Amino acid sequence: MSSLNEEEESLPQEPPSRNEMSRRQFLTYTLGGATAFMGAGVLLPMVRFAVDPILQKKGEGEFIKVAEASKITEEPQEFTFELPQQDGWYASTAMLTAWIRKDANGDIYALSPICKHLGCTVGWNNDKAFPDEYHCPCHGARYTKQGRQLAVAAKPLDQYTTKIDGGWVYLGEIVPNTVSAKEA
Repeated sequence: MSSLNEEEESLPQEPPSRNEMSRRQFLTYTLGGATAFMGAGVLLPMVRFAVDPILQKKGEGEFIKVAEASKITEEPQEFTFELPQQDGWYASTAMLTAWIRKDANGDIYALSPICKHLGCTVGWNNDKAFPDEYHCPCHGARYTKQGRQLAVAAKPLDQYTTKIDGGWVYLGEIVPNTVSAKEA
């Protein structure tokens, strides 16, 4: 028994030097590294899922086939069409409406039916007091055939970008009205 005590006393009781790693430090680094690796394995897929809509490439310039070009007259006609849309992870189909007509030169253009006053839907020739005009039933805004504002609204009706291909009228994005400026 005395020899065991002598051996313990003979061992150096100094702390490990700076370059040596203690058993406790080794276990701390190993367990900490393994925990960080497993945590990253769990978090990275969730982060990827959260930012996925941002990483998706946007569709540009998509046109929707709406009407036969031969059926478009100088009188505005109402056409409805479906627009598939993606909002983040939510995919849906929107029903949209356009007023399409051709002018005296035969150029076809389409107007948005959304009133520029407060967003109600305008109709063509739906007010007997003001024939041959777009009329908003909500607050009485009126527009010409080309969409120029006559009363209440501060701006002309917006228009769709149009494309004629294979005898069909295709509608694209909604842009500010350029047709009403030609009228003035």
